[in-house]
Amino acid sequence: MKTLITSIALAVTAAFVSNSVLAQAQEKPKPQKPVPVAAVKAAAAPKLDGVADDAIWKTAPVVKFEAVKGVNFKDNKGNTSGTVQAAYTADTLYMLITYDDPTLSVRRSPYVKKAEGKWEMLKDPDDKGGDNNKYYEDKLAIIWNINDSIFGFTEKFSCTSACHGGEKGKPYGNKYTEEDGELGDMWHLKYVRGGVIGQIDDQYLDHTRFDPVKSPNAGRKSDPKTGGGYEDIKLVNGKPEFMNKDGKAANKGGTYWVKAEDKVAFDDSKFKVGDEVSSVLIAPFTGDRGDISTGAKWEKGKWTVEIARKLVTGSKFDVNFDDLSKTYAFGIGVFDNAQVRHAYVQAPLHLQFQK
Repeated sequence: MKTLITSIALAVTAAFVSNSVLAQAQEKPKPQKPVPVAAVKAAAAPKLDGVADDAIWKTAPVVKFEAVKGVNFKDNKGNTSGTVQAAYTADTLYMLITYDDPTLSVRRSPYVKKAEGKWEMLKDPDDKGGDNNKYYEDKLAIIWNINDSIFGFTEKFSCTSACHGGEKGKPYGNKYTEEDGELGDMWHLKYVRGGVIGQIDDQYLDHTRFDPVKSPNAGRKSDPKTGGGYEDIKLVNGKPEFMNKDGKAANKGGTYWVKAEDKVAFDDSKFKVGDEVSSVLIAPFTGDRGDISTGAKWEKGKWTVEIARKLVTGSKFDVNFDDLSKTYAFGIGVFDNAQVRHAYVQAPLHLQFQK
């Protein structure tokens, strides 16, 4: 099966690769030369605050990148640019990723109070299924090739080797690996659902094909958890079940998320027509899914994202940096107010630990 790289290259364009389904299905991913990213030894751990003024970031090599073919970024082509740096201590990997994004997007499918007093969720009118590009959040994703198992990822195609565009039933395509045993570790920063509480969603990628009932997310899976996470706030008798205890509308100084410890029963009398409130309840993941910490901050058209994860977690769903003489391949995707249509770095990025 590994000899099928040519046919795979023709087929796997991606959920990353185009803003049109037709172009997705036709365009081929092109082999890219890997780009090294050096992780330097840190004398002290950086503070995860999204400021990046720590001493280590002044010495870690800066690798510039271009991310292409997303939506909503300022150049009207869905492209943006950024940097990546890496450092490590005796037991932890740290990364710093910055990229340009003209707007802070946190208005993720809120409920709005209508003139007749009804509450309804704001929805992207062009969303044909899992493709919200209007009422969503900013995100960032890093995918690692676990044990170099994903064919074509490390050498040429990065994470586009697991992208499949133009498949029936999904407006933008699916993400999955080609064969059983090919696994990717996905670090998925969802700013509203985790970034605001300092956490990145730890997920993984396998070979599961799309099925609208059995596997609507195809190969995208979540690591096991013991608690926490995010969930939708439901409408009960036409009103949101919970609200933030401060009683503020999200569009009038409140938040587009409700932390579990801040939830109270909904009080409709506090809101006027046109007010928006959160539709999501959040709490930190515990267990395998809660392995990754972050400090993420948007300021003046730029995201600064600091990341920390133990070098070795022992989980089969994680990349384990247990041999610092090895190279670890990864890819980067960045989302500007988009559910799936993200810009992506074409070349495989190769993390290398400096002694």
